[in-house]
Amino acid sequence: MSALSDAAAVERPPAPPRTWSRERTIGVVLLALWAALGLGLLLFLINAWDPDIFSRYAPYYLSGLVVTVTLVGLSIVIGAVLSIPIAYARMSSNRLLSAFAYGYVYFFRGTPLIAQTFLIYYGLGQFREELQAVGLWTFFRDAWYCAVTAFSLNTAAYQAEILRGAIESVPKGQWEGAASLGLSKLQTLRKVILPQALIVALRPYGNEIVLMIKGSAIVAIITVYDLMGETRRAYSRTFDFQTYIWAAIIYLAIVETLRHIVDWIERGLTRHLKR
Repeated sequence: MSALSDAAAVERPPAPPRTWSRERTIGVVLLALWAALGLGLLLFLINAWDPDIFSRYAPYYLSGLVVTVTLVGLSIVIGAVLSIPIAYARMSSNRLLSAFAYGYVYFFRGTPLIAQTFLIYYGLGQFREELQAVGLWTFFRDAWYCAVTAFSLNTAAYQAEILRGAIESVPKGQWEGAASLGLSKLQTLRKVILPQALIVALRPYGNEIVLMIKGSAIVAIITVYDLMGETRRAYSRTFDFQTYIWAAIIYLAIVETLRHIVDWIERGLTRHLKR
């Protein structure tokens, strides 16, 4: 038996040399290009660093960052509140409610956010007399409130679909099991369905917040001095391209921070699944 094994080992052909696949080669090349680009950007910032510009405009960038975070935070919270009845209407057996909710979601998900912002800021301005008659002109003439309104309505449509999809992903047997235990529909939704649905919805909610943060840059066009608005003002006065690089780095830092927060929450919610 030992002799046969030795003979087989001797006759076995040598293993072919390991070669990189085409996909791996392309991946390494692209990674090297990104590394070179990042290094070049770092060298550019070091060489172009102007402490006078930084000291002059850093407070404005901080102010713009606060505006951006406040805008997105308010919009997400208001949108979350609005998304609950919209998601309920989408799942309702009432055709009128379902059709209305579908139309709302279809419009706000199918049109650009910038168009919605313009419709509210510039479009409602055409109805100044009517808005003054009902006491809403003071609200809608302010670019900040128009931006919050547009962003809240937009994210409500996306959050409603996230919530609806997450709830419908929970097996119907969970409803039946809860009913057999004597739980009401509200108790079932709160204690059984939502805890499972939120695990499914967490990652899409995080993506929606990231998209809102990046999309918030459009409010600079309607004179809201958020982070991008302050960046445009700094560039118009200095004509220094690094002002936009600073903004990009800040946006990237916000997104990465949010991503790590979502990962941390997800690990906490799914800790029992890893046992």
